[in-house]
Amino acid sequence: MTGSDGPHREPGSDVRAAGSASERAREEEERAVEQALALVGGADRSSRSDRSGGSGEPPSRGGDTRGRRGPRDEDLDAGRSSNTHADRSRDPQAHRSSDSAPYDGRDNAPRDGRAAPATAPARGSEQPPLPDRTLPGDPAKTSPPPPSWDRARAVAARAGRGGPPTTIRLPLDRAPGHVLAEALGALTDLPSFDTSAMDGWAVAGPGPWAFEAGAGLLAGRGPAAALPDGTAVRIATGARVPPETTAVIRSEHAHVDEARGLLHARRSVVTGQDIRPRGQECRSGEHLVPAGTVVTPAVLGLAAAAGYDALPVVPRPRVDILVLGDELLNAGLPHDGLIRDALGPMLGPWLRALGAEVSGARRLGDDAGALRDALASSDADLIVTTGGTAAGPVDHVHPVLDALGAELLVDGVAVRPGHPMLLARLSPDGPCLVGLPGNPLAAVSGLLTLAEPLLAGIAGRPAQDPYRALVHAEVHGHPHDTRLVPVVHRPGRAGGRDHVAPLRYNGPAMLRGIAAADGLAVVPPGGVRSGTEVEILDLPWAPATPWTEGCFT
Repeated sequence: MTGSDGPHREPGSDVRAAGSASERAREEEERAVEQALALVGGADRSSRSDRSGGSGEPPSRGGDTRGRRGPRDEDLDAGRSSNTHADRSRDPQAHRSSDSAPYDGRDNAPRDGRAAPATAPARGSEQPPLPDRTLPGDPAKTSPPPPSWDRARAVAARAGRGGPPTTIRLPLDRAPGHVLAEALGALTDLPSFDTSAMDGWAVAGPGPWAFEAGAGLLAGRGPAAALPDGTAVRIATGARVPPETTAVIRSEHAHVDEARGLLHARRSVVTGQDIRPRGQECRSGEHLVPAGTVVTPAVLGLAAAAGYDALPVVPRPRVDILVLGDELLNAGLPHDGLIRDALGPMLGPWLRALGAEVSGARRLGDDAGALRDALASSDADLIVTTGGTAAGPVDHVHPVLDALGAELLVDGVAVRPGHPMLLARLSPDGPCLVGLPGNPLAAVSGLLTLAEPLLAGIAGRPAQDPYRALVHAEVHGHPHDTRLVPVVHRPGRAGGRDHVAPLRYNGPAMLRGIAAADGLAVVPPGGVRSGTEVEILDLPWAPATPWTEGCFT
């Protein structure tokens, strides 16, 4: 309910009217700023009411219209109270529009940490009705500003590390891409015996050396008899070196006198040359690879050489994708107000690149009951939804989470595009949910802000090391929020430093820029000048392919 049904004035109506007026003024100010950014290039026109967070239309409701939340972990709560914006501090009664309002952990919800439904379930009904929404402008429901971008990522990473560790053993051919749950120690010396590093001759004592014709010593054969001084024997790379061998002489460094049956060295011979001694690489029990290492092909080869047939790894996080929206088409050209679903095809491969095991995307439309059933029946570690995170008439994510008693960990983030993203835990030991805005680039922002650090935590994967790079252009910023801008790396010219160039087509509904990018620049509020260093988030498939050169800069 957003207002009175009759002509009489309800108690508190003056406060609500003042709050609504302040909200409208703040929204008009922010829209003006974003329109100005769009005129200078690359600014996102973020919606305040559409589920995708990018239409630029005014909100359908002002203020925080969610159900009440329970108490949260102190660290998580601290993250939500950071990054207070100047425009919001001017009016303590002004509310954020509901598409980006964070949860408020300081209300009067029950102390068990679960949400209290505002209406009782009907007798005999299969599902309780969704909770009532609070009135806009209610002073008791004033929302704190959303967490900063880096704080939201830290909350997501902690949530991923919160569960008990799980270890499985996988055969070598199934282990690549997983994360080691335990450190690997060598099960044998490497090499496990003295071997020849080259094809040539094993010699003992000073030369010249007498030899006998024949194939000599080959790899994979058993131990040979000791080599007497003054003798030589042919030897292949990898073959066991006979006891008492002084050195191996490479074939190209030896001269064979067939007539006299003598071998001469063309170069001086150093004791031990071209012999790989036992344990040269490692000794049995020596630490090889730490826990938390991603099993790459090289790690796999080392493990096999060290004697492993299977590896202890952390299971890949299981992810369900739920695509919301009645306006989406699975095939063909857009028509009659319908548009193609870009996120369904994109999210699965992207999440797999982040180390997840992903089921096929399920399309639910704008059906609150179907969404609730899907969340209640999922056995995944993470559920990713697309769209429906704002406060429009068919944005069902928040009311369904309320009805399920979910714990909101992040409810809106001070980042553009994608500020209506959210992170929730469906139950204390249940899966997490990342709610992505429906606009494609806004959804990418949500993936990298919340899903990537969450999945890294679940999988035990090390977090991406932050690094900074010069940006080779002025990048306009949002006045209060972080911006994530697609960039491509460029080599320096004439001895200059490597840098990144921002790409065009970076609006919240666009994918043309991110398709050409190999990273995202983390642009602080206010923007940066050309030549400034900015933090870079690499995309999973970086570096960029050559065809991107010059296409979108």
